[in-house]
Amino acid sequence: MAINDISLTMGMRSNLVSLQATVDLLNRTQERLNTGKKVNSALDDPTNYFVARDHINRASDLATRKDGMSEAIQAVKAANAGIEGITKLLEAAKGLTQSARSANTAGRSTLALQFNTILDQVDNLTQDSGYKGVNLLASDDIVVDFNEDGSNSLTITGFDASSSSSGLDITDATGNWVADTDVDAAVSDLDAAMSSLRTQTSTLASNMNIITIRQDFTTGMITTLQTGADKLTLADMNEEGANMLMLQTRQSLGTTALSLASQAAQSVLRLFG
Repeated sequence: MAINDISLTMGMRSNLVSLQATVDLLNRTQERLNTGKKVNSALDDPTNYFVARDHINRASDLATRKDGMSEAIQAVKAANAGIEGITKLLEAAKGLTQSARSANTAGRSTLALQFNTILDQVDNLTQDSGYKGVNLLASDDIVVDFNEDGSNSLTITGFDASSSSSGLDITDATGNWVADTDVDAAVSDLDAAMSSLRTQTSTLASNMNIITIRQDFTTGMITTLQTGADKLTLADMNEEGANMLMLQTRQSLGTTALSLASQAAQSVLRLFG
């Protein structure tokens, strides 16, 4: 239909325009009530929309980093559990050396075999201390990123916790511990190994404390960013509810006014009645 096909009176045209504006406001208010946001697109408020989107994007990036921190903490916990297990094995091995001092030749031979078995279990436990393919007890490293672009990070350096010369360097029971010097050498190796494990445990605990602090900080930053975005875009539901009631009343009045304006045109028909 062409725009000029139907002519309206000035009063009807004015009321129609007012009614159309009211309907537009009703639709906008309804959208705000449905979404809970006063800014749903860049058309509503370009500045607030794009600033809020930047906040949400950064919060999303930080959430990803937070997940990485959680995974790093689990890898450290796995390594710590491995160290605890290895320490208990070494304590058991040291108990064998104490028993060997008062044992006869045959007893020492048996104890020496048990000692070597424990060292094999140390190696097995080391291999089983990984988490999602990362094993800090097998010299793997973890790089934990703290911010969006990875410019702030922490490297957790792994170490070799096996009994080999590249790790804890515990020599197998030699000569079936016939000589006291062989037992003494085993005790010396065990003491050095446990001292090394204590040092590594302290380092891992320090790293995990740093990661935990950064994780808590990241959680707070995500909340701050989300709150900032909400303040820029969320609607006041009480206000919008009041607006809806007022607009519905205005729409009803507009419809009535349009009806009254049309009566002027209808009165012309009476001239031909």
